[in-house]
Amino acid sequence: MAEIHNVGVCGAGLMGNGIAQTCAIAGFRVALMEVADAPLQKGMGSIGKSLDKFVEKQKLSQAERDAAYGRITATRALADLKACDLVIEAIVENVDAKLALFKQLDELLAPEAILCSNTSSLCIIQIAAATKRPDRVAGLHFFNPVPIMKLVEVVQTIATSAQTIDALYDFARRLGKEPILAKDTPGFIVNRLLVPYLLYAIRVYEEGLASREDIDKGMKLGCGYPMGPLELLDFVGLDTTYYIAQIMFDEFKDPMMAPPTLLKRMVLAGQYGRKSGKGFYDYNG
Repeated sequence: MAEIHNVGVCGAGLMGNGIAQTCAIAGFRVALMEVADAPLQKGMGSIGKSLDKFVEKQKLSQAERDAAYGRITATRALADLKACDLVIEAIVENVDAKLALFKQLDELLAPEAILCSNTSSLCIIQIAAATKRPDRVAGLHFFNPVPIMKLVEVVQTIATSAQTIDALYDFARRLGKEPILAKDTPGFIVNRLLVPYLLYAIRVYEEGLASREDIDKGMKLGCGYPMGPLELLDFVGLDTTYYIAQIMFDEFKDPMMAPPTLLKRMVLAGQYGRKSGKGFYDYNG
């Protein structure tokens, strides 16, 4: 299996641009691909601003910042990822879109290249089945914000080879991350534990057992969590949580994983949390 030097990232959104930035800081050459110019430029702008903050906080020198930014090539052409040793997919959480992309990447890349998905909930082996290299397909689940969060879940399917897992562990550590190994089941490790906790916090609030402020204060001061569950839901995105909960409930049929009525209503109202300006808290101004 070839050593990883060139990394492709498909999707320049919040997760994709964070992954690209992290790889570039670690010294990898990165091709950041997006289908349209506007999100591509927005993603590159976000990377520039984030790197500037690293300089302000003295985590990078100006020269290191400029070198990292210079290692990222923005492109709308999938063919520009042809020389990549590893491609990480971070596009929309739609299985049909991912299947189509992985099929194209499989035909484009060298046989020894590794393909990974950053999905937080979808079945990796289903995505791998779209390729002729299921032994070199795995999940590589980063956490938001990617440049800051240290954890990476390496998701092994029933077809992923031990050599692929070893290569991804080495890659994660070169990024300064701590990898953990997860099986290919909905939610993997972290969301399998986290999502039921978040959903139950919504139920506590929905049933009027406590105010949103007291729920969050209770978990921060009583359990030492940096954020309360309702704050965290707003940060992650209520739409994202709702989507993951639906997948987990469909798989396990566990009532704890069923989306509460209030969560569904808020998502239908477009109240997604920080990114929409309103969730359990109001962020407009």
